[in-house]
Formats: sequence, C-alpha cells, structure tokens
Amino acid sequence: MGVLRDFVDAMEGWVWASGIHVGDETVPFVVILLLGAGCYFTGRLGFIQIRALAHGFAVTSGKYDDPDETGDVTHFQALSTALSATVGIGNIAGVAIALHWGGPGALFWMWVTAVLGMATKFAEVTLAQYYRDVKERGPDHPVWEGTVSGGPMYYIERGLGKNWKPVAVFFAVMLGITAFLTGNGVQANTVADVMRDEFNIPVWISGIVTATVVAAVIIGGIRRIGKVTAILAPTMAVVYVLGAMIIILLHVDQVVPSFALIFTEAFNPSAGVAGAGVGAFLVTMMWGVRRGLFSNEAGQGSAPIAHAAAKTEEPVSEGVVALLEPFIDTIVICTMTALVIIITASWDDRFPTELTFTGGHMSYLEERPDGRFDFFVAPPSEIEVRDGVPTEVGVGARRLAWHEVAVDTFYTDAAQASLFSGTILPGEQSAVGEDGTVYPALFGNAVQNGAPLTMAAFRRGLPGDWGHYIVLLTVLLFAISTAIAWSYYGDRCAFYLFGSKSVLPYKLVFVGMHFMGAVVPLTVAWTLGDVFLGLVIIPNLVAVVILTPKVKELSDSYFRRKPWLSGGGPGTPNRAASSEQR
Repeated sequence: MGVLRDFVDAMEGWVWASGIHVGDETVPFVVILLLGAGCYFTGRLGFIQIRALAHGFAVTSGKYDDPDETGDVTHFQALSTALSATVGIGNIAGVAIALHWGGPGALFWMWVTAVLGMATKFAEVTLAQYYRDVKERGPDHPVWEGTVSGGPMYYIERGLGKNWKPVAVFFAVMLGITAFLTGNGVQANTVADVMRDEFNIPVWISGIVTATVVAAVIIGGIRRIGKVTAILAPTMAVVYVLGAMIIILLHVDQVVPSFALIFTEAFNPSAGVAGAGVGAFLVTMMWGVRRGLFSNEAGQGSAPIAHAAAKTEEPVSEGVVALLEPFIDTIVICTMTALVIIITASWDDRFPTELTFTGGHMSYLEERPDGRFDFFVAPPSEIEVRDGVPTEVGVGARRLAWHEVAVDTFYTDAAQASLFSGTILPGEQSAVGEDGTVYPALFGNAVQNGAPLTMAAFRRGLPGDWGHYIVLLTVLLFAISTAIAWSYYGDRCAFYLFGSKSVLPYKLVFVGMHFMGAVVPLTVAWTLGDVFLGLVIIPNLVAVVILTPKVKELSDSYFRRKPWLSGGGPGTPNRAASSEQR
C-alpha cells in the first residue's frame, strides 16, 4: 500500500500542483483552466446561467416533452441520471473534506465554482446533444447497449475534425478510468467507511452488497438506469435537505455568524482543522474548487454523456436543463451540508474515537518550522507515551494522526477512564503497555472527516440520537445512484473506443472495481479520483472553448425562435440530419 500511496501522491502533484507560483503557493493549471473557461462561457453566452434558469426548470418539468423525439430518456430522466452522478458523496463527504482541509471559507469557493460551472454545463451539454450519435433500435438490439451515444469524445472528433480524434480517444480512455474511481470506487469506499464506523460491518461485506445492487440495475442499460434514478434522485435529495433544514431552523441564531465566518475565512483563512491552511488563501481556494468540481462535475465532460440521451431535437433545450445541476448540487445541497457542520461546531471539534491501527484513517505527520505539517510521512519505529501523552512533540517529531490531525491523548478504554502508558509500535500495528499488555487499538478524542463528520454534525444538530441515520440513509442512496449513473458514462466511453461488444464486459469490470473501491483506504480512493478528474478536464474544456461559437449560434437561434411555444420555425435543427452531417 505504501508504493500505491507514493504513486498516487506523485500523480496528484503533477495534476494539481503544476501551475503558476504565487508567493509560496501554486495555482494549478487545471484550476486556472476551469475558472477561466467558466468566466469565458459566462461572458460569451450573456450570463446564460441567470437568463435561462427559470426556463430550465420549465423544460425539466416535462411540459414541453415530445415522446416521439429522438432519444432514450426524457429531460427529467436525463437530469435525474446526471444529478444521481453529481448529487452524491461529494455533497456529504466532499464538503466535509473541504472544511477539514481548507476551513469554512472553502464553501465560498465551491459557490464560485458552481456559478461558473452552470455556464460550463450549458455549453458542454448543448454540444453533446448537437454532435451525438443515434442508432435505430432493432428487434435484437441488446437493452444494455442503448441507441444514443454522445459526449466530449463525439464533439471533439466531429466538431473539431478528424485530426482531433487522438484527443477524443484520450478523453474517452481517461473518463472510462475516472468512472471506475470517482464515480464508483469513491462511492463504495464511503459506504463501507460509514457502515464500518456505525455498525462494525467489515468493508468487504459492504462492498459485495452494494456491488450486487449496482450490477442488478446497470445491466438493464440507460432506460432502466433512467427509471431508477428518476425515483432515487428526488427522494434522497428531499430527505437530506429536509433533515438539514430542520437543523438550520433549530439553530437559526447561528446562521448569520456561520455565513460571516464563511466569507471571512474565504479571503483571510486561519486554517483547516488539519492545519493545512495556516492563513494560506490559495490552500482554502484550492480545496473549495477541487471539492466543488468533484461535487458538480462542471467541465469534466461526464454529465454531457447522460444528457445526450435525452429525447429532443433541440440541443439547447437540454443545455438549459443541465445548467440546473450545479445550482441544485452545490448552491443548495452542499451549502446545507456545510451549514450543518459549521453551526453545530463539528468541523473543528474532536469526538471520542476508537483508534484502530489497521484502519485507513490512521496516518503519521511531522510538524514543520513554519507551523504546517508534512502528511503521510513514514511512521517512526515506535512512539513512547507516558500518562496518555506522547513524550516527543513539536517540530520534527513524528506523531500518530487520525484523519491527518495528531492525537493528543491516548486511553486504553472507550470510557477514557484509563490513560495509556507504554509504546505504540506502528510496524506491528499494536501498542504495548508498561505491564506488557498488547492493545490492538487505543482510544482518544479525534477529529472526524468525510461522511462520518457529516453524520456527527447531524447527530449533534437534531434532538435525540437519531440524526445521523439521515446521513446514513442518504449515503447509501447517493453512493448507489452515483455508481449506477457513472457506469453509463463509462460504458459510453467503451462503446466509442471499442464498439458495442465492449459494453457488457465494461459493466462487469465496473462492478468488480466497485468492490475494490470499498476496501482501499479513504485518502487513496479520493486522491486517485482527483487525479483522473483533473486529467479529463483539460481536453474537454479546450474543445468546448474552441466550439463556443457553435454554442452561441445554437443558443441565439433557440431563444429567437422559442420552439417550446411555437413548435419550431425557421432555423429549427433538422430531425433527419445525422450526427455525421452536422
């Protein structure tokens, strides 16, 4: 596992640390491209995310649907599928991770990413609809193959020309791998993490159960996926938002101070609880942007694949539906999560925790002279503890950490009545007391991160001892629905690269990778997802920026003709035109 972590850290540095140096910090090229492209789309398309917001809700409602139009699913089912991929673990665990590392100010930068991402989503989905590939369904057509394929690989090749096909192939390969990780392994990992913490269920059992459920749905293809997500996505969003709203209303006096803290920390951060910030503005911004991107996926090129399957002859009509995603996902749901964590004072608090030496949450860190920390350093051969406190602390000392925060005091019992004295032996994954007793785990107050932090906040925020079950339920629904939706993204990439015969094998490997994701450490799973997410952004956004004149042409025509009122008119896209003719 150490070799894997070293490789992942190296890849993360190349993707997310290469960029323009500003003082002691670096603004990654990926972030510059993401925010810059969002600003460009916003200006070039005339603030489409504001102008078309109400129309997007109207189209999504189904009032303009025509069942005879080309496609596999309705506007609402396409949005539900895409939202099932975007509204997920990023809203529960991702927000908590952003606050953990970047502090409350990270939420502000998630908002910025979302607002700009609305214009990005509109542009990429409009192109995906316009350049999609449609095949007739024959009597022997396998249900899992679908009839529509679309997404960045198609608009890169067809919009920019055959010379760009290598770029389209690169995108398809990278997104196919991303589907295994970001949309699949991370989801399984979070479910397994929560089930282990809450019910002490081994991660491999959780992995088998969720992989079985995912397999049962995705074999049915996009039509079954659309039907399932059309039920799951609204249900899970309502349950989660309702629980969060109750907490916010019960602590309404903390809402204004929480927003004040968010804005203050966004531009003058103190630190994330993990000590990564220590006043570093760019650290807070980077974590907000990264987690915002992971949550709403704007610019990544994944959601256009689902939206390309919508039944419509008007590409822009699906573009206005798609721009709702970052609004619902980040502006609404992520904000709810962050407010609950902040107003309950859970984001920087410590909770009684069993410190299992074999768990993926344990790591080691070393304090630097500047007050920051080097994370995931090699463990020392031993850590001496006297009366519960490590004998070596301060600059240069290697400390045992839980969720990347050093544990100050160790106990031998869950009630924290008996202080531990003895030696922690990282290599043997145990601790030995002064009397020779071997302890497979110790206890102490430790910070939480990811989904367990959000669960702790809901438990603290609601009366009684049941609030965390809301998070538990939505984690299960979010993770399963996200994996279901991402399987479609991946199989469309396989279809583009290798043809229809590759779709079923891809689905089977996807299910296997779901199980693998459940059993790897949390940090490795999330970091791998971030790495491949960053890789697919570059070719997608470059293509969309170049093709923006086509998006503007289609958008201007659509809003001039108002086909949703008149049923078409001069300039209406020709239904008979194939993707190759466009």
